[in-house]
Amino acid sequence: MKNLKYYLLMGLGVIMPTLSHAQDEKGYGEVFFETFAGYGSYIWKEITFQVNWYENYFWGLILLSLIVWGLEILFPWRKNQPIFRKDFWLDAFYMFFNFYIFKLVIFTAFSNLVEMGVQDLFGGSLSSLAIVDMSSYQLWLQLIIFFIALDFIQWFTHVLLHRFNFLWRFHKVHHSVEQMGFAAHLRFHWMENVFYTPMKYIMLMLIGGFVPEMAYLVYFTTIAIGHLNHANLNWSYGPLKYIFNNPKMHIWHHAEELPEDRRHGVNFGISLSIWDYIFRTNYIPSEGRDIKLGFNNVAKFPKTFFGQLFYGFGKGPDE
Repeated sequence: MKNLKYYLLMGLGVIMPTLSHAQDEKGYGEVFFETFAGYGSYIWKEITFQVNWYENYFWGLILLSLIVWGLEILFPWRKNQPIFRKDFWLDAFYMFFNFYIFKLVIFTAFSNLVEMGVQDLFGGSLSSLAIVDMSSYQLWLQLIIFFIALDFIQWFTHVLLHRFNFLWRFHKVHHSVEQMGFAAHLRFHWMENVFYTPMKYIMLMLIGGFVPEMAYLVYFTTIAIGHLNHANLNWSYGPLKYIFNNPKMHIWHHAEELPEDRRHGVNFGISLSIWDYIFRTNYIPSEGRDIKLGFNNVAKFPKTFFGQLFYGFGKGPDE
């Protein structure tokens, strides 16, 4: 079985799955269950504090969430919004489902099977396709390149989720949020893992040789910015708003009403806002504190987790 750290990094979508020679000789079912056991074992070690504190994503995510929630409580932008806003607990459950349950039961093992299938079809590893090798770069430069490249591929994927109707149906789960708060960042359909991760793997195929451990810092930074983007905070970061996404910009991404020429959406940035300014998808017509959020007929959208679990595979009640 691989090093347990490998399963965490692959589960976070920040390293490519790689099969050993021994795994290559195993069947798909055996690889699936071995990966399931490996990733499950790592999650358990995180929960029981058997890993380094700076690599403990499980408790780190909870601590980060509590910090941003505390900022919302101390410095609320919408002062009449309840601390436990509408769907707060639903969104909190999504955190554990999307980041742990779904990846444990299906996705991490599925990633290994994809790599195995590529080897069977093409006779080589995906990592062999890298066109840039960063192994000789200084760590700080690797970190910056990795962060920027990862953010751009996620920005591009996000645009696709809005542009094509069959992808938008799944993404509507995230946009069904009607009161904005940090935990809204965590509400998204499990199929988004299926869309985003292969796109990230494409980036990782083209840019190889980085130190995998630095992915912790990039990942936590991305989660922190995402939490803040959705938080009930009156922040825009001054001149840095043209570089980093922020709550006053991102709230317009969730606006129910948009101009006709922006009907596919605006402000698609994940961590960086610069892509929206470069490609002219930025849109901040006013403060936006009290704008209505969601989409047309959001009142008819399923309100429960199980109602949203398989939404998107057919025409919904709100369409």
